[in-house]
Amino acid sequence: MAKNWAVVIGINEYEHLQRPLKYAKRDAELMRDFLCYEAGFEKVYHFSEDSSEKQLLPTRSNVMRLLHVRFEQPFMSAGDNFWFFFSGHGVRQNGCDYLMPTDGFPDDIANSNISVNYIIQRLRGCGADNIILILDACRDEGKSVEGIGRQTAEQARQMGVISIASCSPNQISYEIEDLQQGVFTCALLEGLGSQGQCATVERLNQYLIQRVTELNRQFGKPKQTPLTIAEPIEKSHLILLPQYATLDDERTLKYDASQAELNKNLDLAEQLWIRVLVAFPGDMDAIKAVKRIAVAKIQPAAIPYQPSSKNSATTEKSPQPAPPNSTPIEPDVPLKSERGVDYTNLRDLLAAKKWKEADQETARVMFKAAGREKQGCLSTESIEKFPCEDLRTIDQLWVKYSNGHFGFSVRKHIYQSLGGTSEYNVEVCERLGDRVGWRQKNEWLTYKDITFSEKAPEAHLPCLVHHFFIRESTTSSPPAGAWVGKWVVSLLSRRDL
Repeated sequence: MAKNWAVVIGINEYEHLQRPLKYAKRDAELMRDFLCYEAGFEKVYHFSEDSSEKQLLPTRSNVMRLLHVRFEQPFMSAGDNFWFFFSGHGVRQNGCDYLMPTDGFPDDIANSNISVNYIIQRLRGCGADNIILILDACRDEGKSVEGIGRQTAEQARQMGVISIASCSPNQISYEIEDLQQGVFTCALLEGLGSQGQCATVERLNQYLIQRVTELNRQFGKPKQTPLTIAEPIEKSHLILLPQYATLDDERTLKYDASQAELNKNLDLAEQLWIRVLVAFPGDMDAIKAVKRIAVAKIQPAAIPYQPSSKNSATTEKSPQPAPPNSTPIEPDVPLKSERGVDYTNLRDLLAAKKWKEADQETARVMFKAAGREKQGCLSTESIEKFPCEDLRTIDQLWVKYSNGHFGFSVRKHIYQSLGGTSEYNVEVCERLGDRVGWRQKNEWLTYKDITFSEKAPEAHLPCLVHHFFIRESTTSSPPAGAWVGKWVVSLLSRRDL
């Protein structure tokens, strides 16, 4: 049985700040109630200025004491979850993000506030393999400076922590009088609860972006875009609330676990398979996989990779240790196709690092899988209906032979981290183009300017989306950014990536 613990902090009144908040304390109370009574958390440390327990008043010394003492030694393990929720003021100084306790000094930020970097480091010491940091703290309406979030996002990426911020670093998180809540926490609790039923990080991220935008528009507030960081990409598929998990969620998580095992990342594979068991107790694929990985860690050369039922049409027997002198089986991406497409040439080109030829072969096999060889391009509808097995085969071949540097799933993760959803947004698509190297100096590149080497930016390839636009541009009326953006939205909104 997985452990679920949390720290929840909400602060309205500050001793040395003349800008109190109205609903931060209530937001934290509602989060505490949700975690305790709906999500079934065993332990929640709730810091509030109304607390009857002195040690749970949200002062710097109390919070720091908990972080130092409670997290000195691991007390959780793989499959467990630890959440940290903060609603209040946040400040940024010299590139560092800080959360402000009730006794924090605005004029002595480093010494009287709490570094987010320190919080992340201490949380990772609990032993749980899933740490979720939720911050509703970009409230600094009195200054025209960047709020917290940029350093937090970078630290979360480096430390493997899931972070969910109420808005982007250059935005403000708003409170709504009619809701008696902060708009972000209102949407968060909806998404986690029966209204949104967001079982995974990915679904929660999509819900938050859409719902916060709707609420701010409804109540006349400026734009506010929540920012979720979940790296590696498999973390976006982790199941937060098993009661809302679907069979599709299970298949995706099992697929991630299988791919990690295939790529010999046994620690990650073990964590993911344990996650499957936590959400779906008794799953035989997961039980067999955990046993298989335990043996493989002792005899790494002797245990061949065995795909789960997600990757195999037939049920295979449990793996047995090979004889000591046997030749180990080299795992590879199954070349599966729902349309009878042969992916051998694509695999061989990628294995040989012939990136341009592989990109062109990717276009060819995608035309064939979609039944659009005569047209020589894909429509938005054909992308949406593209066969699942074929898309995953193509993607995983790129991911495997680029060591995780290229691939549609890599690009999808970047897209979502920039606030991308299933709805087209020109700003997000332009930022994606900048990030993956498809745009330079605010101009979209042509195909001849694409970089076909491992020195290209992350997710630069395959670039067939951009390639198709260039080919169609003479007969299409939409501007480059819009056309590329529609392709990106259609492809990267696929849940099977």
